[in-house]
Amino acid sequence: MNIRPIQIIDNASIEHIIRNCLIEFGGNRAGLAWEDDSLPDLYHYYNNGKDRAYWIIEAEGEVLGGCGIAPFTESGNICELQKMYLSSKIRGTGAAAELLQIALDFAKLHYNKCYLETLQNMHAANRFYTKYGFESLEAPLAGSEHFACDAWYIKDLGE
Repeated sequence: MNIRPIQIIDNASIEHIIRNCLIEFGGNRAGLAWEDDSLPDLYHYYNNGKDRAYWIIEAEGEVLGGCGIAPFTESGNICELQKMYLSSKIRGTGAAAELLQIALDFAKLHYNKCYLETLQNMHAANRFYTKYGFESLEAPLAGSEHFACDAWYIKDLGE
């Protein structure tokens, strides 16, 4: 298994994984990543500034998941962990932890806090985020674009 920065050729594969995961968890609806304009072209979205990046997990040439860090609104000091989705083939293998660590190491170079939004019914994801130091919030941060999310977390990157 290899983790690397996204390439243009990865766009269709990672969009497919994200959309399949959203369907699996009932996230194929308004107010979620399903409708993000950037979803078909994550490469250009995440390569549009030094304060954002996206990483892909691949094995034997197959894209199996990914995640990104980008600014949260115009806050300047808060990033968002975005579009962290894994194919069912590698869930539970430890790949998510490796991917998260790479993303957080990058985030620490540019931000003070990392925010994320998800769905409560993604139980394993919610346990995962809590295990890695994200604290649950009662409501989304002001400026949230994913109004259909119902679970929100923040992590102090100075820890």
